[in-house]
Amino acid sequence: MSAELISILVLVVVFVIATTRSINMGALAFAAAYAVGELVADLDTDKIFAGFPGDLFVVLVGVTYLFAIARANGTTDWLVHASIRLVRGRVVLIPWVMFVLTGALTAIGAVSPAAVAIVAPIALSFAARYQISPLLMGAMVVHGAQGGGFSPISIYGTIVNGIVEREKLPGNEIALFLASLIVNLVIAAVVFVLFGGLKLRNDGAVTETASVSVSASSSVSAGADAKSAPEGRGGGGLEKDREEDRKENPSAEPEDDTTRLNPARMATLAALVALVVAVLAFDLDAGLTSITLAVLLSTCWPEDSRNAVTQIAWPTVLLICGVLTYVGVLDEMGTIDWAGEGVSDIGVPLLSAVLLCYIGALVSAFASSVGIMGALIPLAVPFLAQGEIGAVGMVAALAVSATVVDVSPFSTNGALVLAAAPGVDRERFFRQLMMYGGIVVAVVPAVVWLALVVPGWG
Repeated sequence: MSAELISILVLVVVFVIATTRSINMGALAFAAAYAVGELVADLDTDKIFAGFPGDLFVVLVGVTYLFAIARANGTTDWLVHASIRLVRGRVVLIPWVMFVLTGALTAIGAVSPAAVAIVAPIALSFAARYQISPLLMGAMVVHGAQGGGFSPISIYGTIVNGIVEREKLPGNEIALFLASLIVNLVIAAVVFVLFGGLKLRNDGAVTETASVSVSASSSVSAGADAKSAPEGRGGGGLEKDREEDRKENPSAEPEDDTTRLNPARMATLAALVALVVAVLAFDLDAGLTSITLAVLLSTCWPEDSRNAVTQIAWPTVLLICGVLTYVGVLDEMGTIDWAGEGVSDIGVPLLSAVLLCYIGALVSAFASSVGIMGALIPLAVPFLAQGEIGAVGMVAALAVSATVVDVSPFSTNGALVLAAAPGVDRERFFRQLMMYGGIVVAVVPAVVWLALVVPGWG
């Protein structure tokens, strides 16, 4: 058995073990990089470490650090309430508020599961109170997170754009962002129509939204099931719920503290805007810029950001750094070229492209989307280097295929939605999410292939 084939099989084993044993894929990948590099490829330590993505490490730490501060000082709470007030509490628009909100959170640097963990409990509580389909609301939350997930300053966006730059492929940050946004927006619109969104036009308006606090997202308990049953529609039911919540928890933080824009929150919003401008207008490094802004906020308001460092997405940092270090070992030992030649030998570039999209979607429905993107894009480099397939369109198609399926209950986002749904038959909801995820896996890769790869974009 050739060394190249052994390294590919080890990568498959890493994915299987990470999926079935709940071990961080990045830690497994570091171990695999050491074992394969030393025992199979006879590489020294310097060559094994050569693949470590130091630039992406800084981006991941910096962006998630800044977002952790935003969450700690209540900026994300304020964004939730401001978004709902913006539509004056109209029930028919609430699913779209949740879509936009999760999209905004991931677009400014939240890890997708973190954004879903914040918004899903709020969204599913609204769904229970106003008899909105939990599948509709859950799908809007997840697709919103993925719609904003590839902005140039987002976690997914910086990872994919970093890989493209490292592999010296043609790239287009805005095209990647718009591809994911449009695909998820179209899917959300279809889901909204098919699962009763249009019927909500006849419902009343939510007159007060502050009773559903973002702090609820920190715990999804069985007790929520008993308290979240529908009590009617419109403002009156929610007002009654708010009174009951006050009686049950008199020590709760006053509403005004959640909805008030204080100096720390204004500074955080300004920092997020500054990050966008710095990256898009001045082409500054997203990681170093976000760390600098986070340090400035921490210096001014140390009490708000004391625990922010512990809230950095360290599991994601470990995952992507480990996977890309292993991919660096594969590149060093010639596996990337070997695999690319194998894909090219199929003889039909468009067929090879659609197969890669389906592989990314199918595996990502059960494993880490970030890990899949980190592995598949480098493996496609020799195939793309031939010039018969547009690199920009192919990278966008792979990225969308690997992330749009995160509504599957086997993925982190899907599991968060399932856990956050109060007052539902969880087995039935699990089956609904699984069927919906299966449809997405079957349909979306072919659609993005037709839309992004066949025309030859890039």
